[in-house]
Amino acid sequence: MKPLKILFVDDDLKYSMLLKRFLEKEGYEVTYAGNGNIALEQYLVIKPDLVLLDINMPGYNGFEVAERIRLQDKHVLIFFLSDRSDKMDRLQGFQLKANDYLAKPFYPEELIARIRERFSFSFCDNIEDEIYNFGHSVFNYSTNEIRVGNNKVLITSRQADLLRLLARNLNKTVDRNVLLEAIWGNTSYANSLALNVQITYLRKALRHDSIIKIESLMKKGYILKDI
Repeated sequence: MKPLKILFVDDDLKYSMLLKRFLEKEGYEVTYAGNGNIALEQYLVIKPDLVLLDINMPGYNGFEVAERIRLQDKHVLIFFLSDRSDKMDRLQGFQLKANDYLAKPFYPEELIARIRERFSFSFCDNIEDEIYNFGHSVFNYSTNEIRVGNNKVLITSRQADLLRLLARNLNKTVDRNVLLEAIWGNTSYANSLALNVQITYLRKALRHDSIIKIESLMKKGYILKDI
C-alpha cells in the first residue's frame, strides 16, 4: 500500500519541521514548501493526495494557492491550517472548496484524526478496524471515531489510546499511574494534569450516550462505566 502523499505549505520553518516529523512518524510522505510559489511548483511534481495550507505567506497566500490548485484538480483534498480563525476566513476557505479548516494552535493528534477520517476508506482497506462497543456507543479505534446513533465525534489519537484502555477494562477501575505510563510514558505532574484535561474531552465526546460515563476515583484512577 502506497503512503499518503502530503504537500505541506507554511512559511514558519521551525513549526513546520516539527509538524512534518510528526506526520512522517505516522507513515505519511510529506513534502514541505515555504511559500505559495514553491508550493505550486511542487504540486505539479509530486501530485499529492492532500495539501495542508497556511494562509499568511509571502508570494501567493494560501487562498490564492488553493484557488490555483482547484483550477487544475477538483478532487485533491485541501486543509487550511491557520491562525486566522474568524468566520469570514473560514467561509472564504470553504468557498474555495477546501475540505477542512483547522485554527492554530491545534493538537497534531487532531490533524491526524481528521486525515484518518478522510482517507480511512481509500487508504486503509487492508487494515481491520479495531471496534469497541459500550452503552449505545461504537468506538472505532482505527479511525478515532465514536458513533452514537446518527451522532459522530472524532477524537485525537491520544484520546483514542486512552479510551481504548478504559474500554478494554469496561466497568473496572484503571489505575491512574497505569494510564500515565501507557499513554505518556511517565507519571510526572505535568502529564497528570494533561490526563485530567484529556478525560474532560472524552466525557464531552461521550455526551450523546446517556448510559455511559467516565467516573474518577480519588487517588485511584478512572472507570468507564456502563450504567
